[in-house]
Amino acid sequence: MTEKTFLRFKNFIEETLGIKIPPSKKVMLESRLGKRLRALNLETYQEYCDFVFSPKGFDLEVQQLIDCVTTNETSFYREVNHFEYLTQTVLPEFASRRIADLNIWSVAASTGQEAYTLAMVVEDFMQSTGYRFRYRILGTDICEAVLRIAETGIYTEHQAEKIPLLQKQRYCRKNRDPEQKTIRISPKIRANVSFRRLNLMSDTYPLQKQYHIVFCRNVFIYFNRENQNKVLNRIFRNLIQGGYLFMGHSENLGNTDLPLKSVSSAVYRKENGGSS
Repeated sequence: MTEKTFLRFKNFIEETLGIKIPPSKKVMLESRLGKRLRALNLETYQEYCDFVFSPKGFDLEVQQLIDCVTTNETSFYREVNHFEYLTQTVLPEFASRRIADLNIWSVAASTGQEAYTLAMVVEDFMQSTGYRFRYRILGTDICEAVLRIAETGIYTEHQAEKIPLLQKQRYCRKNRDPEQKTIRISPKIRANVSFRRLNLMSDTYPLQKQYHIVFCRNVFIYFNRENQNKVLNRIFRNLIQGGYLFMGHSENLGNTDLPLKSVSSAVYRKENGGSS
């Protein structure tokens, strides 16, 4: 890939997705886009670049480009202490406030494991306490390919290894064909979880409600400081007063002026002073 072609892709990715592509990522970009060259029977990255940014090619290929360059790492019960904090602190608080309709947002849902884990945690809480939430969980991502997987709720047994045995028995169904070695999230859980495409770099998010709980973990590490602040402000506007924002343990809010109080490791609460 020539320097000129790399810069064309770099500028588009950073402006459209907010993802940093320093020169050190050039080999990674070549590897990921190489799949599309082979799929389209193109010989050079310049040919692919010309195709992507042509009027016809842009409509046909740009989502494929986005799907190639986004990182989609997730798992069930990832960073389990966050789910423990939900169970021990957040959900009891909302129950004591007699909140009936609970809205949860998994910001970078990828293939859906985080969103379904959140549903399992809420179901477990309701079973153990008898309190009933009408809960809805939205998972969003820029990558359409991973969202299609998330919507099926089907995972390999290897992917499901981190689901505790009790939760696996309660909320998962084994494939009737033992050769397939897959499980599917139960209809009861899937009925409360939905997925949609959303670009965090959009000026506004077309969301119909505000959220009590937002998981935005390991997302900001891909943005520069300016884009981190923009995205944080947009998420903040969709977080209800007294709601909780969960971030990755390697991330922090920096010098934000937003009224977000640190209440646990990588967990923040929207305090008075922020618009609801």
